[in-house]
Amino acid sequence: MFDVLVFLFENYLPGAYPEPNALARKLSAAGFDFDAITEALDWLAGLDRLPESSGFLCAPRPGSLRLYEEKEIAKLPADCRGFLVFLENAGGIDAAVREQIIERAMALEDATVTLSKLKVIVLMVVWRQQLPLDALVFEELLAEEEDEPLLH
Repeated sequence: MFDVLVFLFENYLPGAYPEPNALARKLSAAGFDFDAITEALDWLAGLDRLPESSGFLCAPRPGSLRLYEEKEIAKLPADCRGFLVFLENAGGIDAAVREQIIERAMALEDATVTLSKLKVIVLMVVWRQQLPLDALVFEELLAEEEDEPLLH
């Protein structure tokens, strides 16, 4: 699935790719497995269904702390949660975008989300919303971890 998402990021502008059936045919022609295509398109559809607003009763103040539920802690290891804090502190994302990223990470079937996968999720959320990214933050998103390939 993540290979498909990276392919979309590299080859299409946000919202400028064909409707799902045509896109699935193009992805299949590009050599992607049917299951990976289906999973990626379902995941993207979930991203499209996310509300623009975060649902906060009041906007979080700078320096506020996000507390994670047990199931979020189990799925998002400390390096992933720390990376989200880094992105917020660097001004790469705000609290609403962070919540969208967490929601999409929690939607994965994986028991644990690796940092490399989280970076792809962040990239896709930012890409779909056409949010500006600082060059250093963008570079950090594309950086591979030494002990972990970007996709597996």
